[in-house]
Amino acid sequence: MRSLKEQTDAKVAEGRAAKPDFMKGVDDVIEQAKRFEQGADAIALGDQAPNFELPNQENQATSLADLLEKGPVVVTFYRGSWCPYCNLQLRALQARLNDIHDLGAELIAISPQVPDDSLSKDEISQMGFQVLSDQSARVSVGYGVAWEVPEFLLEHMRVDRGLDLETVNNGNGNVLPIPATFVIGQDGTVVWRFVDVDYRTRSEPSDIIEALQKLV
Repeated sequence: MRSLKEQTDAKVAEGRAAKPDFMKGVDDVIEQAKRFEQGADAIALGDQAPNFELPNQENQATSLADLLEKGPVVVTFYRGSWCPYCNLQLRALQARLNDIHDLGAELIAISPQVPDDSLSKDEISQMGFQVLSDQSARVSVGYGVAWEVPEFLLEHMRVDRGLDLETVNNGNGNVLPIPATFVIGQDGTVVWRFVDVDYRTRSEPSDIIEALQKLV
């Protein structure tokens, strides 16, 4: 089975072959975001993870505090079901979910999409973890991973993808989370994290599992 990096690299290569000008524009946008240190304010190792309560895909409230009573929690932020890199990541995490559960941990994925629209119905039924809706971006702001999306990417979403973020995210039309993953110990402390403003780069599930193994 290919690693997640191999899968995302292949997706990037497909994009460069099909739309080289657009991908060059993405490179420029990401380079500028890194120069301005987007994501530098993300909660750090040793920090207490901010508590939150958000609706899941069944519109039921889920809180970090309740999950931590049972064990460690892996919190991953993703942009939405319309993002192919996000879907690759979620499927890769689903493939290793038993390993995560065997280590006593829970996995939750957070995006700005409204409940019941975070993934298709078929995909939701196949996922063994909760998908939470952070429509106002309040939680992503609290974790320091909220990103005001540059107009270049917003225009691509509107024109090329026919994607209305304001509708998809119930009013939030220009703030998306930086794809980031945090492993949170049962005491609420961040023990591992991955934060990269380049949405084409994601954390490997094997690295997450290794961090959980160190907790055990």
